[in-house]
Amino acid sequence: MPRSPSCSVIVRAFNEEEHIGRLLTGVFEQTVAPRDVVLVDSGSTDATLAIAERFPVEIVRLAPDEFSFGRSLNEGCARARGDFLVIASAHVYPVYPDWLERLVSPFGDPEVALVYGRQRGDGASRFSEQRILARWFPEVSRPRQRTPFCNNANAAVRRSLWARHPYDEDLPGLEDVAWASWALSSGYALAYAADAEVVHVHRESPSKVFNRYRREAMALRRIQPGEHFHLGDLVRLFLSNVLSDWAHARRQRLWRRVAWEIVWFRWMQFWGTYRGFRHSGPLTSELKRRFYYPIDHAPAPAPPARAHPPIDYTAVGHAAARARPAHGTPPSADGRRHRRARRVRR
Repeated sequence: MPRSPSCSVIVRAFNEEEHIGRLLTGVFEQTVAPRDVVLVDSGSTDATLAIAERFPVEIVRLAPDEFSFGRSLNEGCARARGDFLVIASAHVYPVYPDWLERLVSPFGDPEVALVYGRQRGDGASRFSEQRILARWFPEVSRPRQRTPFCNNANAAVRRSLWARHPYDEDLPGLEDVAWASWALSSGYALAYAADAEVVHVHRESPSKVFNRYRREAMALRRIQPGEHFHLGDLVRLFLSNVLSDWAHARRQRLWRRVAWEIVWFRWMQFWGTYRGFRHSGPLTSELKRRFYYPIDHAPAPAPPARAHPPIDYTAVGHAAARARPAHGTPPSADGRRHRRARRVRR
């Protein structure tokens, strides 16, 4: 009797002590048990590894000067044994216990090479970031997608296809889009699973927002050499997005609290994009350190009823509290607060 296809979970991490325990708790609460879980750590100096060692995970250590997003994923995928490779950022966590089940379900179509799931922010997310997530990850699934957009914070690929075409280790970002472009050019399809939902905890400083969009623009220029981003695009997109965000914030009676945050976030987003497109030359060691180790609309339809209640994360904080150094403790995971978090719709 042939065995059922299995999945592995690969997590990339660097100094994620506040989040890793919550993610791993959610992974081991799933209705479909992963065959294995591989954590690729790129030099954490906090309690990330101490917390992860409390779970049945394989830890792979990657030196910081060897890190790239593609390299980290390839190291993890090479250790994983499942038929489907589920990739999750260390600062996401699944909302429901059938997250894995829903994420790998579209692989029932043999032409689907990659599936990515929905992401939404939590109560601490930047206002503009929440609007971006709402636009990129709507509440309606797409079983067949012919464009390469995807995101490896919450995605899965067929192991057999990854073995044929590993992730590009030289890109400073968007290794997921590059892989998806290869899959589409090879005759495969992508799928978006809105019901495979995670919360993505992002509260970046201005410099980190700038770095993220700069390196992704550098990567996009390599993946799609015909793409351009001119000074006029910077001005037009900055102004239009600020005005749109302000309008939404006013309707939600949040304008006074988030008005300035919207301005700096959108400026760093598009200034970083502009600078990334203007960059010429290789990804140097200095740029890698700066990128990866920095100092410092219309209403959507109601989502369908779920067979399982959301995962309760109220007791997860204990793992981080026990493992964290004595100088402080991370905030506990408040599942109820996240479930009440406002969903910002475009």
